[in-house]
Amino acid sequence: MSKRDLKKYLNELNKTQLEEQFIELYEKFSAVKTYYDFVFNPKEESLLQESKLKIATEYFPQRTSGKSKRPKMRRSVAQKYIKHFKILGVDPYIIGDVMLYSIEIAQTFSSERVVKPELFFKSMFNSFEQAVIYMIANGILEEFKTRIIAINEESIRQNWFNKEEFSSIIERFEY
Repeated sequence: MSKRDLKKYLNELNKTQLEEQFIELYEKFSAVKTYYDFVFNPKEESLLQESKLKIATEYFPQRTSGKSKRPKMRRSVAQKYIKHFKILGVDPYIIGDVMLYSIEIAQTFSSERVVKPELFFKSMFNSFEQAVIYMIANGILEEFKTRIIAINEESIRQNWFNKEEFSSIIERFEY
């Protein structure tokens, strides 16, 4: 069904029928429920804190019953939150914060432990590049410039094999 057909269909319904449709959608589809729950009660700060906790746990898992867990270091966890926030229409500043936080926590981890897989560093660069592009597109780069530069400097300090790629991103917006 096209958007035009949908509009035509909705125009044919009276108010009560429309309300019934929305309630049915709300009850049937969790994505619709999540969207409307967010629209009417955003709680962006609690969403931000929850996402940061989950991302941090990927690198620094909590000990349970005396056993230490291994870090999973999955970039996909942060990507899932970022995608979810974009769908909900969360403030771009919060999305930018999560984007950079995921890289910063990974850098904290790699400063304390040796990380060998080259894929980790490539993944962090992809996240970095996506974050900068997102911030430029949303006009919020200036607010995050200090953190972006710090991430670049940390990649140099830790001697990441792709540190020049990080620097090239910085050079693009510094001139």
